[in-house]
This record gives sequence, structure tokens and C-alpha cells, in this order.
Amino acid sequence: MFDRHYAVWPDLVPQFLGLPATSLYSNLSVSALRYPDHPAIIYYGTTLSYAELEREAEALAGYLQRAGVRAGDRVLLYMQNSPQFVIGFYAILRANAVVVPVNPMNRKAELEYLIADTEARVALCGRELLDNISELVGSTGLEEVIVSAYGEYVRQPTDLNLPEVVSLASDLPDLPGLSSWQQALAAAYAPGPLTAGPNDLCVIPYSSGTTGNPKGCTHTHHSAMATIVYPSVWGNSQHNGVQLVSVPMFHVTGMQVCMNAAIYLGATQVIMTRWDRRTAAQLIERHGITAWRNIPTMVVDLLSDPDIEQYDLSSLKAIGGGGAAMPAAIAAKLESKLNLKYSEGYGLSETLSATHMNPPAAPKAQCLGIPIIGVDSRVVDVDTLRELGVGEVGEIVLNGEQVFQGYWRRPEATNEAFFELDGKRFFRTGDLGYYDEEGYFFLVDRVKRMINASGYKVWPAEVESLLYGHPAVQEVCIISVPDERRGETVKAVVVLAAGQEQTSAEDILSWCQANMSAYKCPKLVEFVDSLPKSPAGKIMWRALQEQEWANS
Repeated sequence: MFDRHYAVWPDLVPQFLGLPATSLYSNLSVSALRYPDHPAIIYYGTTLSYAELEREAEALAGYLQRAGVRAGDRVLLYMQNSPQFVIGFYAILRANAVVVPVNPMNRKAELEYLIADTEARVALCGRELLDNISELVGSTGLEEVIVSAYGEYVRQPTDLNLPEVVSLASDLPDLPGLSSWQQALAAAYAPGPLTAGPNDLCVIPYSSGTTGNPKGCTHTHHSAMATIVYPSVWGNSQHNGVQLVSVPMFHVTGMQVCMNAAIYLGATQVIMTRWDRRTAAQLIERHGITAWRNIPTMVVDLLSDPDIEQYDLSSLKAIGGGGAAMPAAIAAKLESKLNLKYSEGYGLSETLSATHMNPPAAPKAQCLGIPIIGVDSRVVDVDTLRELGVGEVGEIVLNGEQVFQGYWRRPEATNEAFFELDGKRFFRTGDLGYYDEEGYFFLVDRVKRMINASGYKVWPAEVESLLYGHPAVQEVCIISVPDERRGETVKAVVVLAAGQEQTSAEDILSWCQANMSAYKCPKLVEFVDSLPKSPAGKIMWRALQEQEWANS
């Protein structure tokens, strides 16, 4: 067991902690029983109590079961941050089914793949996303989509700047397989018994990989419980806490550290559908927000507001995040203005959020932190898997309760992701790093091929797989290019199919925008006669990549 970090371990935090032997849904039941009138959600000035949240989750669960959802079925949750996301998440769990959180940026081709891979027959969808999924009803295994406009939950007058998507009308087109959210709740069907337990599947977030399509990371209620309970204990989070939820809830940080942790504690979550620095400042001031998990660019944006001094942000007691390193200058500015130390952490879809966090009293800058409660993390040689020592760069590997069961229906990929060390099963993260004398871990690079565009992970193999769906593309290689604003961005090097010579870069880019998430879309297209290949016929992406950066 790696224990070098115990010397800087937070006071009063146990090194090991047993987890509740219940489903995640039980957290909502307990909080609704304890704090029925306490605000569970505040959404642009409108409050939803724990009693109301539980009642609506139960009603929607009953409707899902009437729609044919059975225990263990996968249900797509295709929404932006909203009360509906929370209600939908817990309704799916109450129906003893499995949540498949879908990136709201996903478009038709990506949705088609997810529907086929999960065999989902039902989806919950935000009104603004309906056009992307409606034509897949009936033409795929998808049978029903339950739709809601976010504005349905803004029930009080507000002077806050509402995002455009929150102001959309809740009308539904007359198409087969579409159902109204409000009508589903109004039906008030009572769900059957809650049978899901700690060892049943709970949620399957999809992690884009190095070889083609994304892979589903299977998490049980037990592994999901770990990244709710452990970070809450780590940060001494309390029932009276108020969490600002500005990071996407489909992503493991927003889902676990924000949404599900708040419900476990019976705390309040103040939800933003879209980031807006002025709105964030107003919400912090009005609702006495105490904790904010974010991405560094949000902090940069908030602190760069020339009017930031007008707002009282003194209620904030804890701030941190991950996904990209916090610039030292911004961390210093944050400490100077708000007397807060920014605490970074580390986790993956395969661990459903944090495995490493900085000790609240002793964070280090640009640092992943130390392994949290129950986590055994090592650094090993990428090729030999030999364990390495202090300061030696290798692959970060993990063992802990939050590690996933494996990739959905991908036994070979699962086997490749794990190995045995000291009699324990360790997950290979694909991240290169090292640890220092005190046991703090630092990220250096990635073993796997990946582009980091403004903190979004873009896996070239996935973009290539999607691009091969364009009829004019014979071969394609995705590489990164330097970008002043995004850090790096996506470029497609394309060999056109015979007879397709008239295809333009604009044609390719337009097709990409219609068929994949915006952050994955190539921003540049270069046409070539051929791509460099190895003797085995594999495209030598690294040669193209190195040439591109050398010329930049």
C-alpha cells in the first residue's frame, strides 16, 4: 500500500472508510426523510425542496416502468444542467435502471452509436436537443423520448440573465415516440419496489478512447458511492453547505462531487445551465454559496470581470477543480482577493471522479494531490509495469473502491486496462506522472494519444472513426495544432476518395459540425495524396504530429 502521503494526511480524515451498503437512490430517500423542506435545488431563483425532488423522481420512475423500463435497462440522460437532470438521474435509479449520461454536445452519429451500444429504448431529453435525437426514434432501438424545456422549472420571477436555452418554449412536435415531461409526472404512476443494491449497475459514463468509438465505463452503486462519500469526508462537507454547480453534470465531476454529493449530505445545489460570470457572482452573493467545484477557466473569467469587486463572495469556503492545471498567477489572484487556496484533484470516467485530491490545508500548485481515502496509487514503468520511485516518470495506476468494473461489453479492452501488483488489481490510467518525497502526484503527459482543447479531451481515433462516415473521405488522420486560445486544436489530414476531388475543406467542416460535438470538430482540414504508413500498413500519426508542431 502506498503510504508516503500519510505524513500530510488531513486531520480527522480516516485513511479507510466503509461505504453504505445501499443504492445511490437511498441517499435521496434519507435526505428527503431528514430534511423534507430544505432546498435541494435552487434554479435561477426557484427552489425545489427535498420532498418535492423525491416526489417527482418517484413519479417519473413510475412512468419509466410503465414505458417498459426494467431492472438493469440502460436509459439515456441527454440534458444540460437543470433540475430535470437531477430528477431524471434519480428517477432512472428508482426504476432500478442504469443511467447513461450523454454529453449535450453529442449529435446524431454519436447518439446513434450510444443507442446501439447500450440498447437503450428510452431517453430523457432537453427540448433544445430534441432535433438531434427525434429522428432516431423507431429507426434505431430507441422507442420513446421524454422531453422537457428547462424553463418549466423557473417558476418565480427573476432578474438573473437566463441562458437562451432556458427560455425555450416547452411545445412538442407531433412526432411518434415523444412524450411530455410534465404529463409523465402528472400521471403519478407509483413505481414498484426499489430492488437495486450496491453491486448492481448504476451509471455508465462513456470515455473516449484511443481505438475508435467511446467505451462505456460500468459503475455499480458501490463504486459510485465511493466518489460521493470520500470527497465529502475529505472536505468536511456539511448539510448546511451550498454548492454552485457550473460544471457539466453529465461529466463525472459535476455528477458526483457536485450533484450526488449534495444529495448525500442533504445540502443545497445552485444550478447553472450555462456559465455566465456575472450570474455566478450574483448567485454566490444571494445564496451564500460555500463550495464551488469548477474548471480553472471559469475562475479566470470570474476574476477578470472588472465589476467583480461589487459582489460579496465571502461565503465561499472551498474552491477547487481539475481537468487542467490552475495557472499560478490566477491561484495567487484568487488567494489575494478571496483568501482561498485553489485545490486541484484528479480522476477519470473509469473512477467516476476523484482518486487524488490536495489536502485542504496544504495544497500544492499544478498538482494532482495525494491518493484519497482507501486509494492505493503507484507509478509504474509503461512497458515492464515495474514499480518506480520518487521523481521517476511512469504511468499512474490505481486500486480503490471507486475503480470501475470494466468497459461495457468490451472484455478485451477491460483486460488490457488492468494488471496485478502486490496481489491487487490495478487500473492503468494512461497518464504519465510522478510523485514527490511527500507523496504528492504530478501529471507530466499522456501515454495515450489525446488532444487537450480548452480542457476538453479529444481522442483522435474517435474523430477519425466518425469522419470515415463522410462519403468523400478515403483516409484520415487527426492531429493537434497549436492554438493561442485553446492551447491546441484539431486538424484533419484527409485523403479524398476517387471522384471526390471537388470536396472542399468547408464541406468537411460543415459535415463534422452536423455529426459530432463542437469541441471534437476539426478546425482545420488539409488534403494530401497519401498518409505515411508503417511497414505493417498502420498510419504513422506521430510523424504527422511531430511535423506539424515543428512547422508551427
